[in-house]
Amino acid sequence: MIAAVCLGFFGATLALLGMKCTKIGGSDTTKSRLTVLSGFHFLLSGICCMTACSIYARRITADFFDPLFVKQKFELGAALFIGWVGSVLCILGGLVFCLSASESFSLKGKYRYTGAPSFGTKHSQHNRTANSLQTEPRELRRPLQRNAYV
Repeated sequence: MIAAVCLGFFGATLALLGMKCTKIGGSDTTKSRLTVLSGFHFLLSGICCMTACSIYARRITADFFDPLFVKQKFELGAALFIGWVGSVLCILGGLVFCLSASESFSLKGKYRYTGAPSFGTKHSQHNRTANSLQTEPRELRRPLQRNAYV
């Protein structure tokens, strides 16, 4: 459980450094890599917390159902359930951080989907095939106008 807390602390620190709104951390690709690293720390933290809670719950149930155990018997309490839910949330948050690597691992601008030709399209445009990903030639790229997305 101590390892889970330490990994969660380092994950939170790396996530703060990897945010785009902070000035510390370098370029956008470096910040993206820091975010993925913090996600990895959160994943490990969640796994460590899940392991610690499950080992303790196993020990409690083994002692509870042992007829030769004469000391005070414990039951599964709210703290274990909160630990399990917290570890699942840590794992989910780590997955979100790991999958948010959009800047450093992108194929943006490299390929373009041409789509299926419809009745009204010209079939003679640069010999494009239907439903394929093609490399876009540089002469076809046009700079976007001022209100291109409006």
